[in-house]
Amino acid sequence: MQFDIVTIFPAMIDHALAAGVVGRAIGRGTLDVKAHDLRDFTTDRHRVVDDVPYGGGPGMVLKPEPLFRALDRIEADRGSRARVVLTSPQGKRFTQHEAVRLSRMEHIVLLCGRYEGIDERVRARVAEELSIGDYVLSGGELPALVVLDAVARLLPGVVGDDRSVAEGSFSRGLLDFPQYTRPAEVTTGRSSASGERALKVPDVLLSGHHGDIRRWRKREAVSRTLERRPDLLAGADLDEEEQEILRELQNRRTAELQNVKSSGGWDGRD
Repeated sequence: MQFDIVTIFPAMIDHALAAGVVGRAIGRGTLDVKAHDLRDFTTDRHRVVDDVPYGGGPGMVLKPEPLFRALDRIEADRGSRARVVLTSPQGKRFTQHEAVRLSRMEHIVLLCGRYEGIDERVRARVAEELSIGDYVLSGGELPALVVLDAVARLLPGVVGDDRSVAEGSFSRGLLDFPQYTRPAEVTTGRSSASGERALKVPDVLLSGHHGDIRRWRKREAVSRTLERRPDLLAGADLDEEEQEILRELQNRRTAELQNVKSSGGWDGRD
């Protein structure tokens, strides 16, 4: 799969891609990722990529001509049309579903916004806009890296263990179950507010009983999702056992709430 990232700070992209699973995939040739300096597509000696906005106002706006030239050069060099994606707070929320969809593309160009944004006319060449969250960043480089990482790890050969990808958080609409490793018991350390105490791995994980471990993991994943991200459950792909676990947990919550109400410990406000 081919990725091209257009930015005024290519070093941010290159440094981030020098390590990790994505960096190794690039080294093996599984991924083809190139960062392009937008200033290379200017025509003035000062390599200016921004200008003041028409109508006045604070900040600067990325000029359209360098971005158009960058897209023309990329498509000419690659020999094919690309899916052009703009990282933008105005874009559609980037989710695991969107990552899966983009992983089916052959060539993606990510445009990194900066300053007050890009000249509106550039959107004539943009297929879609993506946002990684409702907050403001200094530029589009970090969102572009997020999109690249989330998409790339879905491609065969990028992550060593394909099962890790298939069973990861959000793959079926569930958060991941708790993970533990050796040793089987540790202490919190003296800086703990409650004092030093022992923390043990759940006995079921040490039992060697694969059926019990599988059921425990399912229960923990459903419970954690219900507690932390209940919004995910509406579209979650649950098997019959997980559906039964969810019903049991929801019924327990309802019963506990009714007990609180009947004991006078609830005043009717959330």
